[in-house]
Amino acid sequence: MISIKVKRQEEIKNMLCSCENCIDIDDYLQKLYQLGKKLSYQENFKKKFDFFNALGNEERLKIIEILKEKDRCVCELEYALDKSQSSISHHLRILETAGLIRGWKKGKFTYYGIEKDQLKKYLDVLNEDFRFLK
Repeated sequence: MISIKVKRQEEIKNMLCSCENCIDIDDYLQKLYQLGKKLSYQENFKKKFDFFNALGNEERLKIIEILKEKDRCVCELEYALDKSQSSISHHLRILETAGLIRGWKKGKFTYYGIEKDQLKKYLDVLNEDFRFLK
């Protein structure tokens, strides 16, 4: 069930009992464990993970910033970011897999643009999830 070592489980129980009024610490820990497990199965959690994973890199954030202005081909992104084509393509694949951008062929070039509807969906999920902050 739980992969935390028995010794560490006991340490956690003792710490929690020292700062909480622990009546049934085992029941409380089971609820905490279930809370963590439940996150893995929530669709919105996966969406948030994909969104943050895609944007959790400086180069990908720069690409999004550049594409906000207008759609661009890979060579324009290469020049703007002073990075190799393979590096840019790697980041574009991650952004495209997350649905934040899309690519299309135009002659012999591939252009990329922001998928505004998908980006809005991600932001709506985040706004809904963090509404308690208001």
